[in-house]
Amino acid sequence: MRGNLIGPRVLLRRLREAMAGAGDAQKKLDSIVVLIASNMVAEVCSIYVMRDNVDLELVATEGLNPDAVHETRLKVGEGLVGQIAAAAESLSLSDAQSHPAFAYRPETGEEIYHSFLGVPILRGGHTLGVLVVQNRARRDYSEEEVEALQTTAMVLAEMIAASDVVAPVAEANRSRQRSIRQLHGTVLGEGLGLGHAVLHEPRVIVSNLIAEDASIELSRLNEGIGNLRAWTDQVLLRREVARTGEHRDVLEAYRMFAYDRGWANRMREAVGTGLTAEAAVERVQNDNRARMMRLTDPYMRERLHDLDDLSNRLLRLLSGHVVTAAGEDLPDDAIVIARNMGPAELLDYDSEKLRGLILEESGPGSHVAIVARAIGIAAVGQVAGILDDVEPGDAIIVDGEAGDVHLRPGADVELAYADKVRFRAEQQARYRAERDLPATTLDGQDITLLMNAGLLVDLPHLDEAGAAGIGLYRTELQFMVAARFPRMEEQCQAYSSILNAAHGMPVVFRSLDVGGDKILPYLRHAHEENPALGWRAIRMALDRPGLFRTQIRALLHAARGQELRVMFPMITEVAEFDQAKDLVNRELRFLAEHGHQGPSDIKLGTMIEVPAILWDLEALFERVDFASIGSNDLLQFFWASDRGNARMSDRYDPLSLPVLRMLRDIQVRADTAGTPLTLCGEMAGRPVEAMALLGLGINSISMAPPSIGPVKEMLRKLDIGQLQEMMGDLSDSGKSLRQPLEDFAKAYNIPI
Repeated sequence: MRGNLIGPRVLLRRLREAMAGAGDAQKKLDSIVVLIASNMVAEVCSIYVMRDNVDLELVATEGLNPDAVHETRLKVGEGLVGQIAAAAESLSLSDAQSHPAFAYRPETGEEIYHSFLGVPILRGGHTLGVLVVQNRARRDYSEEEVEALQTTAMVLAEMIAASDVVAPVAEANRSRQRSIRQLHGTVLGEGLGLGHAVLHEPRVIVSNLIAEDASIELSRLNEGIGNLRAWTDQVLLRREVARTGEHRDVLEAYRMFAYDRGWANRMREAVGTGLTAEAAVERVQNDNRARMMRLTDPYMRERLHDLDDLSNRLLRLLSGHVVTAAGEDLPDDAIVIARNMGPAELLDYDSEKLRGLILEESGPGSHVAIVARAIGIAAVGQVAGILDDVEPGDAIIVDGEAGDVHLRPGADVELAYADKVRFRAEQQARYRAERDLPATTLDGQDITLLMNAGLLVDLPHLDEAGAAGIGLYRTELQFMVAARFPRMEEQCQAYSSILNAAHGMPVVFRSLDVGGDKILPYLRHAHEENPALGWRAIRMALDRPGLFRTQIRALLHAARGQELRVMFPMITEVAEFDQAKDLVNRELRFLAEHGHQGPSDIKLGTMIEVPAILWDLEALFERVDFASIGSNDLLQFFWASDRGNARMSDRYDPLSLPVLRMLRDIQVRADTAGTPLTLCGEMAGRPVEAMALLGLGINSISMAPPSIGPVKEMLRKLDIGQLQEMMGDLSDSGKSLRQPLEDFAKAYNIPI
């Protein structure tokens, strides 16, 4: 019987001819089942198409009762066809009627057929339908026949997805091929984004499925597998992952999959059926993704996810598509989705078309999150499983206020979010109208509202938001988005642009804060088990004074004739500030000796973010010109809680009484010393937390540009005297002031 089979290339060419021929969709489907039945030497060939992820409808058949077409339906999981759809696995039986799942449908007339072979029609791991052949005689289908039918089903999947051949019978199914999903993550950047999905690392669309020369395709596949394995080897040789630890165990497992013989052999076997190398990878990937979507064990899902990543990388190697989606033609409402990405990669995208960002990993403290906030897009991170479910072009909503992601939303959800977008636009218009109004409370207290920045794209926000200056300029972001260490001239040019854009308003430059989670790829850095507590910020600067002095020299040149404010991060003891100040003075002397003009005035300050310095504030305040509370790191160390850990991100409340007592103590001691104090962490940008800070007496706060409008609106309706009376002396035993503060705001109509 197998000797009667025509080759797969001939069959697929004939299928394409049938699709391109004259006639309506039903005639084309009828031709397809005849061709497949003839090739498989089967008395029956039937195609079932999924409807709304619930039913499988018989849409064409050769051999069964033609009156059953569009009349016979099976639930997913019902009968043999339903079981194939539910499990996404092939089923071969020599006596189908003896199988316990066999469901007899008298209208089909299939009771006279015994042998049964069915395969799922898969695309991207999703089941589009089921392809079945049957014979009267009891027989075992060979592996070659199963492979041939799977190859045919793969081509059918592409036809269903890419053409209108089944439009009259599958239109509703295709439009709702996959279900509406609501996922939840962590807010990275506030805002609302409505648009269409763009995969940061695009999946390669395999258009050439049939091999002209199987030996050439096998050679291409083997070369691609070899290159993939060489890449995994290279990753494990990198300095930052060379030592043992959990990170290396994960990468070792990743390499193990790349070297898995079973995976490679399945792809080679698929090439043997007549597929191109790319089509063979996609065939095996489809099977793996279908299994992955049906697994509940998180460990096994993660391992299959690694295999899916490897398949995507192999497809890009084979096709030569190694660029990200930033280099492609984007839709006007792009929502970019990735497992993770660096800050420079996000900046590659056209900001005019970018509406949102969704990441499977990355927390609010990540640097890509900082960039997302800087360019003002809605962003949500730690959205588990988003890459398993999404397809390019899917409608998607990113709620950067609640941390929700709506994938393929229904009309009611889209309408509700359209209303939210209009409401947000009205809010923004209200904030713009108040931009030039003074940041003064009802009882006449002036508050200084500054903005955080770190990139040149931030600078237009200075005027747009109505900020009084830049309270924190993160100089390290320029280094992180560069391919190499920026030269002094490049740094000087960037710092000059910032000072010029400020038009005389104060700008506080934080000296280079790298190390920890802020790794520069071109700077050697040994692996550390606890990088947040390790060789970073001022510690690295003092140990590598050449880097620090280069940056200071660039700042001094950029600020010639102007005031310069520089702040040192992660000062743990007063001696570190003294050392840093000595290096600055050394550079000032160098400028003077060589006849260069320096700043008209220079003020040196420090970040307060390491709890140890709290017991030496008096000595510190004697030395500094100003100080700034870095609440992000300070609270992380205060609670011994990693702010990038999803399980810990909401565990402790920044409005808890111990935190507020600590902040009040810092403010009182700064006031006593006459040292200007600002708070520049994330809590400054949330109206309720900002209100608490004002109640503590901290009247200078710095935040992301989008937060200035809501905070200003809040404080202009606030009487700080009343607030301080409500907050009292913070000696109560309660856990948090959040609810009392919210009640206070409601009672006095203060928008929060």
